[in-house]
Amino acid sequence: MTKNVFVSIMGKANVGKSSLMNCIMGEKIAIVTNKPQTTRNRITGILTEGELQYVFIDTPGLHTPKSKLGSYMVKEAKQSIAGADVVALVIEWHGDLNDVEKALIESLKSSSLPVILVINKIDTLVDKEKLLKKIALVSSLCKFDAVVPVCALTGEGVDDFLSEVRKHSVTGHHFFDDDALTDMPERAIAAEIIREKLLMNLREEIPHGTAVMIEKMRQRESQEIMDIEACIVCEKESHKGIIIGKGGNMLKNISTKARMDIEDFLGIKVNLKCFVRIKEGWRDSEIQLKNFGFNND
Repeated sequence: MTKNVFVSIMGKANVGKSSLMNCIMGEKIAIVTNKPQTTRNRITGILTEGELQYVFIDTPGLHTPKSKLGSYMVKEAKQSIAGADVVALVIEWHGDLNDVEKALIESLKSSSLPVILVINKIDTLVDKEKLLKKIALVSSLCKFDAVVPVCALTGEGVDDFLSEVRKHSVTGHHFFDDDALTDMPERAIAAEIIREKLLMNLREEIPHGTAVMIEKMRQRESQEIMDIEACIVCEKESHKGIIIGKGGNMLKNISTKARMDIEDFLGIKVNLKCFVRIKEGWRDSEIQLKNFGFNND
């Protein structure tokens, strides 16, 4: 008899949700950077262990939106709890809760879903008293089904988290093939990998004004090579120049690093060509957002 459990991973931006899912999966499914609002879409990670299939939904970090893209991201995160069996609320052990986190806790408290509080980044914890105080503070705001301290980077506490998740599994058929890792198409994964390299190599604001579209993805019949053409969209002429870099060096560096990761994921040699286009104000254009696949409908 098979079972499954759908887990929505929620929290503020840059709290480690994607790192947690990648750690559980043992594969890089979601891109990870130290920049806030890295994840823009709901990303599904699928892990099947015997009779039980876990389906993890990594959501965009909740924040106060400043554009239509930001509003899309917040709506994506909130919609992720529809159909979930359990919510994993991820916070950090240090610092105060911000207004976004408090509002999220209030909304979860009024729902009927079980909630596991996941306290991340305990590898940086020195004084355990601070952790206990944070647990007491957050637990006073909501009754959680479990509280699990973890380090998403090292895997500490992740087995304990999975043990708590298993308690909420339900009997039923597996929704995905047992060897599936994600329901994201290869084109979407390639685009996300390229965007990760933009986030990691460009200045603070510029990468948030970029999007990536895969315009061609085709394997050669005669060779084990995948030809990929990617369009990087930015909002300003000055940004285009920065992305390309002096003598094309920045774009070459981003493309090379992205190609290596795409090859690791696909298990095939990749010929990657990236070019840059300008679309002013695309983050506030509903038409452009839908063209780039950002659609809550």
